[in-house]
Amino acid sequence: MAEPTPRRNEPRLRPAPLLFEPAEAAGDPEHFFDLESIDDPQALLARATELTQAFRAAADRAVEFQAMAAAQLADPRRFDRLTPAAIAEQAEWTEDYAKKMVEFGQDLLRGDIDGRGHVDPV
Repeated sequence: MAEPTPRRNEPRLRPAPLLFEPAEAAGDPEHFFDLESIDDPQALLARATELTQAFRAAADRAVEFQAMAAAQLADPRRFDRLTPAAIAEQAEWTEDYAKKMVEFGQDLLRGDIDGRGHVDPV
């Protein structure tokens, strides 16, 4: 299970680097971050686990950025603010999820998350 994403005042752990694959490798459906070339099951498990943790950390961080952007777009101080319905349509979310993401983003932008652990907007 992925660890909660650290808050602004906590050090962020660095997951394994996600290296871009060469174009010819990306076209090969059997090729995935060179895992198919690892013969040792221990090494394969270790590298696959590193990649899993890196993808989870990247996904968690991306969700936080989505939430902050949603909150900024819904900010009532903006003359061009968007409704939760418009944000939901743009992000391909439900309107209820967009509302929760706006709230989560507002918390992140205020820094009100400390002490509550990872807040999942779902």
